[in-house]
Amino acid sequence: MKEPVTRLDYCQYLLVSQINYTLTNFADHSERFSHDQINRYLAGEKITPRLVWENVATQVVQSQFGYVVFDDTVLDKQYSFAIELVRRQYSGNTHGVIKGIKVVRCIYINHELDQFWLIDYRIYDPDGDGKSKLDHVREMLRHTVYHKQLPFQAVLMDTWYATKDLMLCIEALEKLYYCPLKNNRQVDDSEGQQPYCRVDTLEWSPTELEQGKRIKIKGFPKDHKVQCFRVEGSTHRTDFVVTNDVAQDSTKATQQVCGLRWKIEQLHREAKQVTGLEACQCRKARIQRNHIGCAFLVWVRLHALAQQAGQTIYQLKHGLLDDYLCQQLKNPSLKMAVA
Repeated sequence: MKEPVTRLDYCQYLLVSQINYTLTNFADHSERFSHDQINRYLAGEKITPRLVWENVATQVVQSQFGYVVFDDTVLDKQYSFAIELVRRQYSGNTHGVIKGIKVVRCIYINHELDQFWLIDYRIYDPDGDGKSKLDHVREMLRHTVYHKQLPFQAVLMDTWYATKDLMLCIEALEKLYYCPLKNNRQVDDSEGQQPYCRVDTLEWSPTELEQGKRIKIKGFPKDHKVQCFRVEGSTHRTDFVVTNDVAQDSTKATQQVCGLRWKIEQLHREAKQVTGLEACQCRKARIQRNHIGCAFLVWVRLHALAQQAGQTIYQLKHGLLDDYLCQQLKNPSLKMAVA
């Protein structure tokens, strides 16, 4: 009887492979498994986001002052024509509509230690489960509060998630939020004396630029106010960040809090470059889901090893090539003839 492929086997392959993450490449370099065996394993397995939490739960250093960050990314499948889960959707990475699989991710940040962990993710498949991105975020948020029971003070998210329903949901959980508004969002800073206007047309006094101002967002309950800050970016970009933390009176502090959100971009960049996150070309949705789950499990492992070694994930992964080069210099497989 042939030895069965396991999750550990497939994750180990993603962990050590450097460029090619296909099933064919795995089979070509394995003495134990054929392509069909690997394909059958991935088609029959069911890897869920729960496994990520089970692997990372003991690593998370909790803090009452922690942050939870939500964001989504599109796994590029531009040259795929028959892969299930693929749909045309906007990608912030390419600033345009591409074919791909959208993944909504959630990380936990302990900013006192300058550390973060992937704690949950969801694959956006409205045709399969009828859920929107906001539905996935609400689900992960409630899981974080009630099931994982992680302490945190605030939720960080981008403009796509700055909706009334989600912001009120966060408030119902007695948490804070910080999120930028789209420039055309209708707001009022005149206590109802003037009609609503675009947030990017508000006038700001020198004091308001430093300390923010109280505004009402159109569509929110009558007496619902938030604190708004005009945050100048470093690349000629201005964000209008709102928070329900009405005690916040520092634009600088708000900018620093919002800067933590880029940790999730680090996760996406690393996972794509060192785990083959978007490299799977198999057609079946189940195989795609399992590959994505394994890739995240590999990132979790690399992230933990990098923390222990005091290195970056890239240094760990590329260090495998350093070992290979040293071995080949000692005992080359291909020997150079005398020139």
